[in-house]
Amino acid sequence: MAPETRVPVRRPETLPAATGNAGGRSVLEGAFALLEAVERAVEAGPTRLASDCGLPKTTAYRLLEQLADLGAVERCGGSYRVGPRMFRLGSAWQPHPRLRAAAREPMRRLAQVTGTTVGIAVLWKGETLMVEWCPEDARRPDPLETRMTWPWFTAAGKVLVATAAPAPLLGPLPASWARDAEAIRDRGAAFDREEVVTGVCCAAVPLLGVRGTPVAALCVLTDPAHHLERLAETARRTGRVISAGLRGR
Repeated sequence: MAPETRVPVRRPETLPAATGNAGGRSVLEGAFALLEAVERAVEAGPTRLASDCGLPKTTAYRLLEQLADLGAVERCGGSYRVGPRMFRLGSAWQPHPRLRAAAREPMRRLAQVTGTTVGIAVLWKGETLMVEWCPEDARRPDPLETRMTWPWFTAAGKVLVATAAPAPLLGPLPASWARDAEAIRDRGAAFDREEVVTGVCCAAVPLLGVRGTPVAALCVLTDPAHHLERLAETARRTGRVISAGLRGR
């Protein structure tokens, strides 16, 4: 029998730990920590970014310069901000390979028929992440479009948490959540009546992929004067069209 050949396992390169931190972290972890710090700060220098990430300043500076050379961050004097390459890569992401193609026209029609802003959201790290927007008037963008993450308890977040299996880890939930989730599943929609933003209400329905698994949520944002139950019924019809597209029908 031929002797067993052992393939060496390549371990990720680690960075030196900042003072007070135990152990090191991989280069990729450090780079992504810096990218997230740049995104939070909008624009900041290496000293602040290093402090936010718990990295030595020399290490942070070296990684930031490498990220700048790749276009992931952009130099601005002595500061850094998110670069065009991250925008290009991020705008191409979608939670399902057919989602944008299946949703584009139904979303546009829904926005026109209801006179509302229509969005698609997913759950990400315990937050509602908006991945697509369609305002009723494309010439007048909705101010909410400038913010991409919201608390999990938006209408979109609630409908996804209620229909997810297994349930995502969100920490302690309200005592009434089991009853609320059952009601959301029964009616196939969730509502937000100014719970997140004053003056903004929302109805959301799940978008279902293969085997009825929730892929994302379709949400309709409007003002308190609108009847959310009626909007939810219209959104459900649109959601069924998009869901059929996700399943290749």
